[in-house]
Amino acid sequence: LTSGFQNISHQSVSTRYPFTSFKMAEEGALYKVSILLDGYGYTDEENRYRANGTSTLITGPNNRIIVDTGSPRDKQRLLDKLKHLGHAPEEVNFVVCTHGHIDHVGNLNLFPNAVQMVSHDILQEQDYYADLPENFDKGTPYCIDGETVQVISTPGHTFSDVSVVVRSTDYGTVIVCGDLFEHEDDENVWEEYSECPEKHKESRAKVLEIADWVIPGHGKMFKVNQPKR
Repeated sequence: LTSGFQNISHQSVSTRYPFTSFKMAEEGALYKVSILLDGYGYTDEENRYRANGTSTLITGPNNRIIVDTGSPRDKQRLLDKLKHLGHAPEEVNFVVCTHGHIDHVGNLNLFPNAVQMVSHDILQEQDYYADLPENFDKGTPYCIDGETVQVISTPGHTFSDVSVVVRSTDYGTVIVCGDLFEHEDDENVWEEYSECPEKHKESRAKVLEIADWVIPGHGKMFKVNQPKR
């Protein structure tokens, strides 16, 4: 796995590319990606795994999209960061949760006007359940904004995991993939928590093939090496 990434330390990446605000300086970049909650994962001194999921805001023409909403205890931090970036919860029109674990779906109720998608379930207009595209599991994306923002099937961590592909950003194609990757240096941690390791491995390879940058479930955003393509 390491050979697929550019070897940049978290500190050096943070210095060069502030994770909390990816500014759209390049002409033609339609979407901005901002981190609302920094995810983490570690084993404590009592050998218990402690983790919290990353939450990401995607903004563009007519869209305010949140990918993963953290755990319930993150409510105020999430609201504060959203306000700091100049947005209200009512402005969010789409929420995608990459999978159904509690540290990724904890604050869905904060966004009353959003279409909500949790893995393969989509809830629109309070009680209306929408359908995914035919052959979603075989590669047909769910389009939020044409080819620019799409939800794709990336099973493995759970059987119904999804990832969000964002094209037309300052950093090329960014993929928010939840626990498909725990963090940048996740060479084998993912295997311990995977419901389907074979599909998980395939999904990781698919994401690396598409993405210029990856936002993992429990760590800093990282860059994918060009030679990996």
